[in-house]
Amino acid sequence: MLAKVYSGTPIGLDGVLIEVEVDVANRGLPFLTVVGLPDKAIGEAKERVKTAIVNSSFEMPDSRITVNLAPADIPKEGSIFDLPIAVGILAASGMVDKQALNNSLFIGELSLEGEIREVSGVLPVALMAEKSKIANIFVPEKNVQEACMVEGLTVYSAKTLADLILHLNKQKIINPSAYLFNEKEEMKEEYEFDFAEIKGQELAKRALEIAASGGHNIHLTGPPGAGKTMLSRAFPSILPTMDKEERLEVLKIYSITGLINIQGFILERPFRKPHHTISRIGLVGGGTKPAPGEISLSHRGVLFLDEFSEFPRSVLEALRQPLEDGVITVSRAAGSLTFPAKFLLIAASNPCPCGYLGHPKKNCHCLPGTILRYRKKLSGPLLDRIDLHVDVPPVEEDKLTSTTKSESSLKVRERVIEARERQKKRFKNSPVKINGEMKTKEIKNLCKLSDEALELLKQAISRLGLSARSYMRIIKLGQTIADLDKQPIIEAAHVAEALQYRAKED
Repeated sequence: MLAKVYSGTPIGLDGVLIEVEVDVANRGLPFLTVVGLPDKAIGEAKERVKTAIVNSSFEMPDSRITVNLAPADIPKEGSIFDLPIAVGILAASGMVDKQALNNSLFIGELSLEGEIREVSGVLPVALMAEKSKIANIFVPEKNVQEACMVEGLTVYSAKTLADLILHLNKQKIINPSAYLFNEKEEMKEEYEFDFAEIKGQELAKRALEIAASGGHNIHLTGPPGAGKTMLSRAFPSILPTMDKEERLEVLKIYSITGLINIQGFILERPFRKPHHTISRIGLVGGGTKPAPGEISLSHRGVLFLDEFSEFPRSVLEALRQPLEDGVITVSRAAGSLTFPAKFLLIAASNPCPCGYLGHPKKNCHCLPGTILRYRKKLSGPLLDRIDLHVDVPPVEEDKLTSTTKSESSLKVRERVIEARERQKKRFKNSPVKINGEMKTKEIKNLCKLSDEALELLKQAISRLGLSARSYMRIIKLGQTIADLDKQPIIEAAHVAEALQYRAKED
């Protein structure tokens, strides 16, 4: 007899519908064959499935069984097909009503005793099921919250294979799980640092506020102990919450990597802080089986690179294309996968290897050649893609010992949210979400400069030797400053402040 069960697998960030066709022959030697480009994990599923069926008190057919994973030209990986194969075998042998399989999709790994274990990539598969008009999806208990984020699906979770089969045969009903996405949910006020705890550094705080408002990359330079790391770690506290579309984008990435944590990650934007010993593949993604790197795990959030100049130059240069395009394409012999990488880069570095170059009270002991080699790790094209370059000097004594509280992150975030609302209205008919994502076309059509601002820009091009990219980025930065200032056009003061953050490197 023949049975067909729907399943799915993630390819990149998208789910692909897989039909698990199972044929149980009337005769032949007992043998289970899986075809359709399965990997080794799926090949080993044969033993897991057979043992799980027997240990769940069902009878394994005593004849030849052929399982086809269609389409046969798509490589299949992992243990996600254990459950649909087992359900297909039991349906083909008459132990499950085939009508119960209609309009349903199954994913999950099986233990030898028949327990249904969690798998990666449930959210992309659930989104694919909803687009394919599949009504029901059966997932492991530990993956149920992922699947429940997709509206329009009826989600069921079973602890064991036996419970699932009893439900399909209408002998023991499993209640569906409720839809989880609540757009009115409020952000938890739990952050590592708050701006109120940081003494002084008003210029750096202002720059971070601009960066948060427009999604601009920022580079903080200063001696050890000046507060670069603390400022960067406090940065998430001034970011607005993600909307539904952004959350799903981020959660899809974390789902396929197995890093998803629904309770603590649903609202807060990602904040990734890899160590400077990270490899190029670890940062941008790749590998034998291409997977997202840190830049994709930072999508719609923040990538914080502390000790920026200590990263290998080859690793840093790999950031150039993603910073410009917002995506990273990983190409291998079997094909190419594109992962999103719209992240905000915060880089923190010392001015020299010892860290005290230009310090008002401590002497630098680095040789000129050492300082030059240290700075050469950061190439001009890379620095040109960073909008704000800020010096973070040592905190003055009177500010450090002052008992006066600084402005809280909550008040700063209110201004950031207001600025982003202005951008939302500006880009309502565009795929662009924030000023930092604007391309040349949007800049020319949507950014309006006063005559004085345009004249100041012309002078800056002549005197500072600005590149075409720098010119466009200053306009984007000026637009964000204007949004914070609640001004409809970019004034000369906005351009002047934007130039202040770039002149150092240009």
